[in-house]
Amino acid sequence: MKGIVSKVALGVAGTGMAVAVAAVAVGPRVSEWYDGRHQEQAAFDSGSQAKAERRSVPTWLPDNASSVRYLMSTTGDDRLLRATLPEGRLPAGCNTGVPGKGPHPVPVSLKAGWFPEGIAAKASGTCGHYNVTLTGNQLYAWQDGATLQAALRAEQVAKH
Repeated sequence: MKGIVSKVALGVAGTGMAVAVAAVAVGPRVSEWYDGRHQEQAAFDSGSQAKAERRSVPTWLPDNASSVRYLMSTTGDDRLLRATLPEGRLPAGCNTGVPGKGPHPVPVSLKAGWFPEGIAAKASGTCGHYNVTLTGNQLYAWQDGATLQAALRAEQVAKH
């Protein structure tokens, strides 16, 4: 009887170890999948193509922008955008300087290898509800969904 109990205990311990090893090996992949399943990413040759293929791309993006990269949350209004602007200046309708209390944060829920960390500290203007910075002719733009929703609520209150 002692031998059977020992074998069962050894089997349970072995199964527990196998589950623990599998969790360590597979856990990060599951986490990446879960975090990324509510995001859509796309690349476009031009601003006109980006706006034609995806309604959520901002209309202020110039048609002649190139190498457009776009990442959006499908469960909110968080957005990242990178594009090359041939003129090397902010698009028409954008403003230099960051109004209010400073730049909005880059959404922590979105990360892309093509979007630099720490870019919010370099915000140099706004385009619509996006904060933007221009490095040479490379435009980086981001929209924080929580900040956008607060701004839209404030606009509604001001209208009434």
